[in-house]
Amino acid sequence: MDKHSISKILFLVSFVIYLQTISYAQVVYEPLYKDVYNFLDRLSAKGVINYNDEMRPLPRKYIAAKLIEAEKHTDLLSEVEKEDLQFYKKDYYHELLLINNETGKTHLNSFSKDPAGRWRVFSYTDDLFKMNLSLILGYEIGSLDEEKKTHLWNGLYTSGYISNNIGFSFDFRDNTEEGKTIDKSKHFNPVTGINGRSSSNILDYPDDKLEYSETKGVIAANWSWGSFAVGKEFFEWGYGESGLLVLSQKAPSFPFIRLDVSPVEWLGFNYFHGWLSSDVVDSSSFYYTSTGALRFSYREKYIASHSLFIRPLKGLKISLGESIIYSDKLEMIYFLPVIFFRSADHLISRQKNVVGGNSQFFLSVSSRNHIKNSHLYGSLFIDELTLTGLFNSEKQRNQFGFSLGASVIDLPMDNLTLTAEYTKIYPFVYNHFNQTQTYTDASYVLGHWMGNNADQIYGSIKYRFIRGLEAKVWARYIRKGEQGNIIDQYSQPQPPFLFGLRTNYTYLGTTVKYEYLHDLFFRIQYRFTKTSKEQEDHSFTDNNVNEFSLAIYYGM
Repeated sequence: MDKHSISKILFLVSFVIYLQTISYAQVVYEPLYKDVYNFLDRLSAKGVINYNDEMRPLPRKYIAAKLIEAEKHTDLLSEVEKEDLQFYKKDYYHELLLINNETGKTHLNSFSKDPAGRWRVFSYTDDLFKMNLSLILGYEIGSLDEEKKTHLWNGLYTSGYISNNIGFSFDFRDNTEEGKTIDKSKHFNPVTGINGRSSSNILDYPDDKLEYSETKGVIAANWSWGSFAVGKEFFEWGYGESGLLVLSQKAPSFPFIRLDVSPVEWLGFNYFHGWLSSDVVDSSSFYYTSTGALRFSYREKYIASHSLFIRPLKGLKISLGESIIYSDKLEMIYFLPVIFFRSADHLISRQKNVVGGNSQFFLSVSSRNHIKNSHLYGSLFIDELTLTGLFNSEKQRNQFGFSLGASVIDLPMDNLTLTAEYTKIYPFVYNHFNQTQTYTDASYVLGHWMGNNADQIYGSIKYRFIRGLEAKVWARYIRKGEQGNIIDQYSQPQPPFLFGLRTNYTYLGTTVKYEYLHDLFFRIQYRFTKTSKEQEDHSFTDNNVNEFSLAIYYGM
């Protein structure tokens, strides 16, 4: 390890120690798959709570505080939502104690109910230490194109608090998929990509089997106006039911350091620095081991991002952000949360494009309950923008994407949610001429799963019958052009939207899900997919696929 690397590590350690000296409370981030996020989103659209969720995951204590806030306005809740509220409160027993400055009775429970009446595999509380542990078990069986396929997963999740300073969480799961029609690449769909590989090439597995794992963990602390965390997790930025432009769960989770600051209610700030997987082999690293095996490493790849969240009035959120993907070595300047990354990149690169990094800008606006029981939202992601090309078609090289959406709650009947979205991503967004600086992690896009040169119309209807039982019917239509090449990307003008031979995708689906106990789910899904590929003579050939699955799982 060189002196520069040692100094950077010492800086980070010193920063963490400093934060520990000023912290007085703990923070545990709630996994993004938890249904409580959807519950709070519905309540905020109805104006029941004031909900700051521009960047997720959120701390469990914050979620518990929102449940307390909702309990003060039960007159605005439907009967099902009242039952949901009491159900979710049982899951946040430790956090409610912390908010109320209570220690709770010392208890140790295994495969029984905790003091809140919630079944736990293991739960412990005393004045110093609080911990919950859950198993993760799931089995899904279904068919795709009349071929059987199965998915088995298992693992564990634990979270807790130590004294008044440390919050922690750990999540591990192992997966096995079998069947002739399983999707090994997991690229053109919303499913999270695979990073934990037990083979040098994921396609080296037998045709009918795929094995992979995922590990996440976070340790964090907070104080009256902010929090700091170190870990490996997913991030979401902005809004969208059918995909997120900026940060989504499409790419695997990655290691990070995270800083959140909110000195006043109307202003928030987030910064994180992440370590990404480039999947680009470092040709200078080749050597042979004593067994004769060829050893090599991948090029280093990083992301730095910061965002400003402005909340001028209840329900209105304006988010501005910037990120940069850089490679080859850590740059200390990107550990400064408040510096302008693009300007810093110019300093490092000496204005030479082949030396610098790949920067992005993004914007999101969210309006909740300004139109009764509604959530209106939009996002803009700018990868590259040529200002002179806005009014001169011969110099256009504008690579950006945008998304607009709206949802309506309890209209025309209680517990009903209607959602409509449109997303358009112009050619070459997320790409870069330097393959170590694309907007990807482990070759999966960090933003919207459908990639660039595509647009999407999406709509869904969700209805909650009773506490825990929800049905969803949805439809999606995507037009996608060709990827092009590096010459096309840097040409002026760039190729038009949807250039090349087009592929159209039509999806119709339904899901029925029931949470019988906390984290114990039963799920039935059906999806119809029609793929229309344009031929050289501009005719289209169609392919129809039906997919059905039945799953039971505890945890995610």
